[in-house]
Amino acid sequence: MRAEAHATVLLAPMEGLLDFVLRDILTRVGGIDRCVSEFIRITDQLLPERVFYRIVPELHHGGRTLAGVPVRAQLLGSDPGCMAENAARLAGLGPDGIDLNFGCPAAVVNRHGGGASLLREPETLTAVVAAVRRAVPAHMPVSAKMRLGYEDDTRAVECALAIEAGGAGELVVHGRTKAQAYRPPAYWERIADIRAAVKIPVVANGEIWTVEDARRCRELSGCDTLMIGRGAVRDPGLGLAIKADRLGMQAAVGWSALLPLVADFWRIVCSRIEPRARAGRLKQWLNFLRRRFPEAEAAYQAIKTVNDPVLVEAWLAQALQGRVLDASAVCPRVPETV
Repeated sequence: MRAEAHATVLLAPMEGLLDFVLRDILTRVGGIDRCVSEFIRITDQLLPERVFYRIVPELHHGGRTLAGVPVRAQLLGSDPGCMAENAARLAGLGPDGIDLNFGCPAAVVNRHGGGASLLREPETLTAVVAAVRRAVPAHMPVSAKMRLGYEDDTRAVECALAIEAGGAGELVVHGRTKAQAYRPPAYWERIADIRAAVKIPVVANGEIWTVEDARRCRELSGCDTLMIGRGAVRDPGLGLAIKADRLGMQAAVGWSALLPLVADFWRIVCSRIEPRARAGRLKQWLNFLRRRFPEAEAAYQAIKTVNDPVLVEAWLAQALQGRVLDASAVCPRVPETV
């Protein structure tokens, strides 16, 4: 594979984790060229505009995060007509493009004929993509994301060709089947088979946690463009590190630079998320960060039993000053709010 100095890195969509809050924060760090929103589920009706704005609030800012990184809005559904109707409305709100979800492994989604379940029906893949492509302006990109298959990967290339036939301009491939869910490894070499079969750009995704993973994924998949998800949540500097590595350099984001962004994350959560869910969102991110940063482990241990946003805020204010790692030192023996 010919090595290119520039590495394109996309930020993956992950329902319940990589939402607009983390998109905002992670794109401030840098190293991300484009984001894809978590999916907007389409069933049997035309959604009101407020639903699109709620899931993709970047639509209020020209389809970009506050750091200026474009966001492609993702739709999930199986009815070509309904998908097209909603895509047309969404296109009018100005996303960077529209992405189609053919990879979600969630049981509830697949029971209702969405996500990876469509990988059993290549003809439906073509119909959905074609309907959406016809429904949106010609200048607006339409892309898709798929897994290698449902139970197995025997129809992976067939499904990719079906998506291409519908008119998708780019294809992200997660290197596992629905049945494999998120269990390692990801089969990047099978992405290479898809890349060899289609003419549209292919993006490799799945199990990219480190710069070394990124190198190996490029080698086995043949893809220069990578999509990272949980790896970026665990290490917000991963995109920068991947790009630096392509230039023969090194880059890392340390905890001292990250802690103010954790504080910004918390403040966005407090302004946009209901109070009872706020502490849980911060703990969720710290639970990922502690796998990379010892300081995040200490932070997680300090607040893991705290649910009152007021106590979390007090702890965070002290942590930013480097004065305390134990929430009980801020608010001793104060009962938690359930």
